[in-house]
Amino acid sequence: MLNTAIKAARRAATVIQRASFDIDRVTITEKQHNDFVTDVDQAAEQAIIETLLKAYPDHAVLAEESGASANMNDESEFAWIIDPIDGTTNFMHGYPNYCVSIALQQRGIITQAVVYDPVRNDLFTASKGGGAFLNDKRIRVTKLDRIANALLCSGHAAGPKALDEYLRMYALVSERCQAIRSAGSAALELANVAAGRSDGFFEKGLKPWDLAAGSLLVTEAGGICGEFSGESGYMSKGDILAASPKVFGQMVTLLGPFA
Repeated sequence: MLNTAIKAARRAATVIQRASFDIDRVTITEKQHNDFVTDVDQAAEQAIIETLLKAYPDHAVLAEESGASANMNDESEFAWIIDPIDGTTNFMHGYPNYCVSIALQQRGIITQAVVYDPVRNDLFTASKGGGAFLNDKRIRVTKLDRIANALLCSGHAAGPKALDEYLRMYALVSERCQAIRSAGSAALELANVAAGRSDGFFEKGLKPWDLAAGSLLVTEAGGICGEFSGESGYMSKGDILAASPKVFGQMVTLLGPFA
C-alpha cells in the first residue's frame, strides 16, 4: 500500500511540475477568501485517486478538492486522505514550497504516509510501527530539550480573527524560542519536524488532509503530535502541536491557553 501511495504521489508530481513551468496558464478559482484551487490541484488529485483505486477499488477516499467518496464513513476499513498540492498559494506564485500529501487510514488509525516535495525531490514515507524515512534513509526528530534553542515553524488560517490569534501566539512564542518560520505548507512543515530540520510546528484551523500524513511522519520519527492542550484529538479538531518530546511539553505550556 505504501508503494502504491508513492506511485500515486509521483504521478501527481509529474502533473504539478509540468504545470509549474507555465504558471500563467494555470486556471485559478477562489473557494473562499484566500483559499484557492487550481486546475492543477484537480488534475493531480484525479491522478492520485485513479492510481489508488486501480489497486484498491473498494477503498474509500477523502480528498481536499473532491471531498469524501460515497463509501467513506465511520465503518470504512481503509480510507485514503489526500491533499494533491499542500501549499497551493505557493504553487500559484511559483514559490517553491509545496508538496503532495497522501495517507492511509485503517479503522480510524493512520497507518501509511507519503509526503513528496517535487521541487527538492524529497520523498518522506512512514508506516505505523516501521519508522519514518526521507529518500529511504531513516529520520528522527531533533534531540533538543529546550525551547529557547528551538527553530519552530507555524502558519495560520485565513480571516482577521485567526490572524489576530496567531499574532498573539507568535508574539508569545517568539520571545521563548530562537526563531519562527512560516512557509505555507503544513504537511511539509510536519515532514521537516520529522527530519530534524526544525524543532517544532504549531497551527490551528487545519483539515485532515493537511495533517494525516505529516503527523504519522512525526510520531514514527520519535516526536509527539497533539492538540494545543496536549490531548490527542488533533485530527478532528484541526489544531496541532508537533515536536520532539521535551520541546512538545514546553510548547503545550506556552500555547495551552489558546486551546
